[in-house]
Amino acid sequence: MFTLQIEHGIKDFAMWRDAYNADPLGRAASGVVAERSFRPIGDEHYVVLDLDFATSDEAEAFLVRLRTQVWSTPDASPALAGGPQTRILERLYSG
Repeated sequence: MFTLQIEHGIKDFAMWRDAYNADPLGRAASGVVAERSFRPIGDEHYVVLDLDFATSDEAEAFLVRLRTQVWSTPDASPALAGGPQTRILERLYSG
């Protein structure tokens, strides 16, 4: 299992949530098998997402699409405040 982890500041949570729920890239069709979203306590302007994929290639491909189709311009991602931080993680253990 591989997880694309995304962290970024947001301008407005409701605006971000609506854009995320619109699912412009089709997460399930892109190989996302599970997803989790988090927000640090006391910081309404930051989100952390974990998107799980069966393969690292699927995670990499989805990240490329995020960078080129969603995060490429402020007009395409008006809820974001600054650039996202991303990493792809390989699950070693699940208890």
